[in-house]
Amino acid sequence: MATIRIPDENGRLTEPEAVRAYLAGIGIDYERWEPSHPLMVDAPAEEILAAYSAEIDRLKSRGGYVTADVIDVTPETPGLEAMLNKFNSEHWHDEDEVRFIIEGRGLFHIHPRQGERTGPVIAIEVEAGDLIRVPRGTWHWFDLCPERRIRAIRLFQNASGWTPRYTQSGVDRNYQPVCLGPAYLPRPATLS
Repeated sequence: MATIRIPDENGRLTEPEAVRAYLAGIGIDYERWEPSHPLMVDAPAEEILAAYSAEIDRLKSRGGYVTADVIDVTPETPGLEAMLNKFNSEHWHDEDEVRFIIEGRGLFHIHPRQGERTGPVIAIEVEAGDLIRVPRGTWHWFDLCPERRIRAIRLFQNASGWTPRYTQSGVDRNYQPVCLGPAYLPRPATLS
């Protein structure tokens, strides 16, 4: 289940309905998906796409997506740092960014904008089972969590994919890619 942090307000949301409602309020779609049949951990992309075909088809018809693929990133991925550097600076796209996380964790920072106003930057930590749709034009950036592992289904409205358009705002430099993960539990206070 996704976790939302609002660093500037010292806020955190973990309850599924609160996460969904907050994200909907800033135009981000969020869902949880389950495969239609069991998948092996190392299932090939074709098998993954087949297991989620009903969900993918539903999204294609709803959002005008024309293609879906599977991205598989590990610490051993050649050129990993260069790839990550394309996405860890604030940017936007001419089309939606849709990701369904199959394995691993990542961190979307969203910088909401309503006209000339901007909302507080939020961090959305996504994990296996999370589907997120960041609408076209949304200012955001993405980082991997420390294990540097993510496998995800991606959907595109243009078969050639999208190109990041950088804002050059520098806002992204004010936020660290901090992933807490599902095992994070605040330590109870101790009395001395």
